[in-house]
Amino acid sequence: MSTWEEKVHKVTPYTPGEQPKNADVIKLNTNENPYPPAPAVQKAIAGFDYEVLRKYPDPAAAGLVCALSDTYGVPADQIFVGVGSDDVLAMSFLTFFTSGEKILFPDVTYSFYDVWADEFRIPFDTVPLMPDFSIDIDGFCKGTAGGIVIPNPNAPTGLDAGVDALEKIIRSNPQCVVIIDEAYVDFGAKSVLPLIEKYDNLLVTQTFSKSRALAGSRIGFAFGSKKLIRYLNDVKYSFNSYTMDALTQKVGSAALSDPDYFKMRCLAIINERERAKKKFTELGFDFPDSKSNFLFVHHPKVAAEDIFKALRENNIFVRHFDGERVHDHLRVTIGTKEQMNALFDFLKKYLEGRD
Repeated sequence: MSTWEEKVHKVTPYTPGEQPKNADVIKLNTNENPYPPAPAVQKAIAGFDYEVLRKYPDPAAAGLVCALSDTYGVPADQIFVGVGSDDVLAMSFLTFFTSGEKILFPDVTYSFYDVWADEFRIPFDTVPLMPDFSIDIDGFCKGTAGGIVIPNPNAPTGLDAGVDALEKIIRSNPQCVVIIDEAYVDFGAKSVLPLIEKYDNLLVTQTFSKSRALAGSRIGFAFGSKKLIRYLNDVKYSFNSYTMDALTQKVGSAALSDPDYFKMRCLAIINERERAKKKFTELGFDFPDSKSNFLFVHHPKVAAEDIFKALRENNIFVRHFDGERVHDHLRVTIGTKEQMNALFDFLKKYLEGRD
């Protein structure tokens, strides 16, 4: 006799970064923005009419889409919004990768991609990164994939492949949808957004979680051809019409209303990242040349896991991954100057104590 449990679709879930309960920690493990959202966000929350919450939210999130349209100069019918870029990407997998042909993404990358592929029963192959952790461009240019997903800058390496290389991949794969996941693009990389007018199979995804300091509100969005966006919306409305609540929609619009604040905070993170590169180098670490809000660091003499545990015991949280190619690296989110100074002070003493 079979049981119901034998019919369950079992998957290995994504493992998010640890969220420590103790507030007295230096949290550099989940690539959150160390600064608060734009002041307009606080005003929007304070002025929110809670009576609105008794009604269903606008399923099209028209106000937010309009604000995105104005900010990025893209027509509203070429914009899709979701509950974080994870929601946008999951809807995209479900919409575009159903041919039964294998999709491709890098072997060292955002670890949710293979989870979604397993969840939706999408076959996939990974293309190994080059020895220096850069994307193997030619490995994605064979024109036989059922879909392609590339984060740029890549995570956890932080490397920027460059627009020309990414366009080569898009141009080489007219038979499938190519998704460029730009969660970290605002920290120094150049977006491929202008290419959506040239390639109708290109979907560009971004998020409010990183550069706009709204990881707690869950807002993601995508740009693409009218046809791509229409197909995405068809799946969304067949799945859950009311995915984004009314307060989040208002918060998102408010965040877009202050471009000067946005640029100031991005620049502060970029400057601190470049300072951190010098500090890590002085301490004997090496790392790829990140264009994101984190560094992927390696020490040639001390195991990453040992450093990770020592930091954690002293209430400094960074991210350590399993995996053959990455187990001896740590991903360190760029925090405030004060947070980074505390990190470097600890590392200096710790490393000196091991000599």
